[in-house]
Amino acid sequence: MTWTYQPAADLDQPMIERLRRFPREPDMTVYALRSLAALVLRGWLRLYHRLEIAGRERLPDGGSFVLVANHASHLDALCLLAALPLRALHRAFPAAAEDYFFRSVPRTAFAAIVVNALPFGRKTHIRQSLALCRRLLDNPGNILILFPEGTRTATGAVGPFKPGIGLLLAGTDIPALPCRLSGSFEAWPRGRRLPRPRRVRLQIGEPRRFAAFPAGAASADAVAEALRAAVLALPA
Repeated sequence: MTWTYQPAADLDQPMIERLRRFPREPDMTVYALRSLAALVLRGWLRLYHRLEIAGRERLPDGGSFVLVANHASHLDALCLLAALPLRALHRAFPAAAEDYFFRSVPRTAFAAIVVNALPFGRKTHIRQSLALCRRLLDNPGNILILFPEGTRTATGAVGPFKPGIGLLLAGTDIPALPCRLSGSFEAWPRGRRLPRPRRVRLQIGEPRRFAAFPAGAASADAVAEALRAAVLALPA
């Protein structure tokens, strides 16, 4: 048997640039650090925030799917990741604002290593970001975490969902699970430096599919509004 060694395509790049690129090359050190961080963060969420997760049984067993949630706090992505089995950790990708999380070195390291975030252009390169999300979902077994409001709420109220989620899902059979986070705004609102010990609850709803909607811009707003309504219909 002949063995060939293929070095990682980003081997000659500085570590911070390797973390900023997406998709990232497999890295066992990063995987180990992410797994350790997940155990620590799950324990912290359970003890400090008394995190309660309802509806885990609704998570699909196979195939790719999307978790769609309201966005009130930096805790939100951590709570959604905590709802997933540890074996799915390295194939779960929260979409994170490229202009916020992938500029400074500390934020980039946290976003890429701990959260496994996908850099999403919310002001520029939006279509390229959506295309990247589509390619991710075309690969069976991947999980995409999206906050269609586009930013954290400043008041605690759930804002309008941007049509990008509709462009991504209309005309596809990809399951989208509406998720409602309660208490994360009270625990760590926008503008506060450190979180407070408040109870946080995550409710996961039934999967929704939008294959019946014609693909394209005409359905984008309808799909976005349907998902927002599904999130709001979940118990707080």
